[in-house]
Amino acid sequence: MLLNIVKSTALVALASCVLNAGEFNAQAEKDRLALEKYTVAKFKDAEKNRDNFFPYSTDSELKNNIKKDIKSEEFSMGNYAFSIQGQFSYNEIKEMPPYEELVEAGEEIYNENKAIQACFPETTIAGDYPYFDETRKEVVSLTSAINECLSNAGQKKWNEKKGKMPILQAYFAAESTDAEKKVNIKIPSAEAAAAYERGKEYYYTQRGYLKLSCATCHVQGAGKRVRNESLSQLFGHTTHFPVYRLKWGKDKVANGLGTLERRMAGCIKDQGQVPPKTSSKEMKELLYFMAYMSNGMNVDGPDVRK
Repeated sequence: MLLNIVKSTALVALASCVLNAGEFNAQAEKDRLALEKYTVAKFKDAEKNRDNFFPYSTDSELKNNIKKDIKSEEFSMGNYAFSIQGQFSYNEIKEMPPYEELVEAGEEIYNENKAIQACFPETTIAGDYPYFDETRKEVVSLTSAINECLSNAGQKKWNEKKGKMPILQAYFAAESTDAEKKVNIKIPSAEAAAAYERGKEYYYTQRGYLKLSCATCHVQGAGKRVRNESLSQLFGHTTHFPVYRLKWGKDKVANGLGTLERRMAGCIKDQGQVPPKTSSKEMKELLYFMAYMSNGMNVDGPDVRK
């Protein structure tokens, strides 16, 4: 049923095209605008869109728990953008967010590490990653950039999923949010466009014994309920990382915070797939595609998720 639904929309065509010189982001921008249009239309009125988008939802949740007429920028909140009950809990948590002390810890890490300061003299950078390095012809994530900086300075690399890595990234995200920075992902060349396309292909390809793709849950499945959770949407997904997850709060090493790579690896594993390594080409290109789908939206991190 989900595959039939997605095939009936213009979004999921997402066909590749030949890009003209100087217009390497042309296809990506078409994809982003199509995704925005699809997402806004889907949540305009869940009751009226039941047959097309919410065939398994109950009358009660469509009427009482899914907001109507959500504005584009609101989708940076993930599934809290459309869940009325979820947004109520979210607003309560945000009054005293559990990551405040971790942001301060990230600032301390930054101020005490001269190598990090030299590599990242500007701290409002959360919306600029991943980026495509034209010299090396590869995608560079913030996580990989931090570890490369440490390695070049003769320091030990950090865990790519938890610990110091998301704590420093939380500081960068908070600085970017306070400065009202926006996600600003660029596709400057044909090689960058090819990397974007590979990331997109990964996102939309069914894999694993469950034959699911990322899009199954977060494009055509966005807003649907799985057990007690509503599936979040791709549009706006990367704006708020790193995140403090309540289920990660029990992890003394992570202190509740995790990088986008950690979340994606866990999500892919839940799909019945073997996730790519966090520093792999596949992972970085996947994040490159996802980040472009949030282009122009406000950075809204760090944030809280269940």
